[in-house]
Amino acid sequence: MKKTHFEVAVVGCGSIGLASAYYLARNHGIHDIALIDSGQPMAFTSAQSGENYRNWWPHPSMVAFTNRSIDLLEEIALQTDNRINMNRRGYALATRSDDIGALVKQLHEGLGEDAARLLRYHDDAQASHYERPLQAKWQGVREGVDILRNQDLIRTVFPSYAEDIQSIIHIRRGGDISGQQLGMVMLEHLKSVGAQRISGVVKGIRADAPFTLEIHDEESGSMQITADKLINAAGPFAADIAEMLGQQLPVFNTFQQKIAFEDRANAIPRDMPFSIDLDEQQIDWLPDERELLLEEPDFAWLAETMPGAIHCRPDGGDNGSWIKLGWAYNDKHAAPSRDLPLDDNFPEVVLHGAARLNPSLKAYYGQLPRSMHHYGGWYTMTEENWPLIGPMEADGAFMNCAMSGFGTMSACGAGELCAAWVAGAELPGYADDFSLARRDDAALMQLLHAGSKGIL
Repeated sequence: MKKTHFEVAVVGCGSIGLASAYYLARNHGIHDIALIDSGQPMAFTSAQSGENYRNWWPHPSMVAFTNRSIDLLEEIALQTDNRINMNRRGYALATRSDDIGALVKQLHEGLGEDAARLLRYHDDAQASHYERPLQAKWQGVREGVDILRNQDLIRTVFPSYAEDIQSIIHIRRGGDISGQQLGMVMLEHLKSVGAQRISGVVKGIRADAPFTLEIHDEESGSMQITADKLINAAGPFAADIAEMLGQQLPVFNTFQQKIAFEDRANAIPRDMPFSIDLDEQQIDWLPDERELLLEEPDFAWLAETMPGAIHCRPDGGDNGSWIKLGWAYNDKHAAPSRDLPLDDNFPEVVLHGAARLNPSLKAYYGQLPRSMHHYGGWYTMTEENWPLIGPMEADGAFMNCAMSGFGTMSACGAGELCAAWVAGAELPGYADDFSLARRDDAALMQLLHAGSKGIL
């Protein structure tokens, strides 16, 4: 007879749901877990991840949270002979301005009293104390942040960058991993301890103890399961699950896109860090292209000033040949769907935008490889762009959601934190900041709404 009652039901088998279950099992010995998703694990939003990580945030709680998550990623890398392909070339934030006081202020706010120790300035062309990110290794890399303010040095260290770049903020505890391999490591452990996958869409939840979940699957039909506790890790559908429990979550969704393609022109050095052009720009369309855009009301915005934070990085390691480009410029709220609303114009838009920092990308104007992968995913977020992790209003229900664009880097820390809430274990000092309790802290909320949200 098929099992229908579980100690914990996890709704959503992306990186966040799997991590929540993984740390319930690893840290608290809770193995009687149902993993519920309509598709294969890691196949929806988590499959569209940029797979990057960094500990750069303009608030100490987010710095502590992501540092802890990176600690846990490192543990998994060590335990699995780096099966997750962790590397650490960092995040290079580039700007054409020599006035970076606001950025440095954010670094001080995030690093707190450690800022004086962790911030290093390089104002001369030699920079004998600056370590170049020549190797992809993640062990033995310096902590902290290197701030480069000499253009000769910048041209030497980052030869693909445009010559007008005046300042680089190089976040050293950053890089990328294989999100899919991270998910597989967690899923394999969960299978080994008896956690069970259930395929289907949750259509309804009765919140009386225990929770009763109505699940429908296209092939096997409908079924009911019960669970003593429930974790809402449903990603872009987290608000729908919350409504079934009689609660409104303060979240919304935007759709963001990326492209990846084989760099046959060798436009991007394989040792380039994850690179972000911080500056606003007007995309360098040809004059006739710009005129055509301006004539079309639906596309005129593409000829106007665009936001910064476009990013580019090599993909596939030092011996690979692909690159990834992304630009989270969409700020329109939308109802999530499993049919992803990809924009056919995005590849050329992001390519033209990224070529401002790396002009060698112009080699691909109008001739992106046919094998290019154009993909996208939902950014589920709160207005302050902090996650929601902790108890929901229904007794025994917990949430682990709203990690817009930082789910891969936060998965382990979020999973560990959520598992501690569920198990009634000791919580870290930042726990309340990521629960709904923060909304009762007027000073914190005012600070978060007034400051940088760290959206990339």
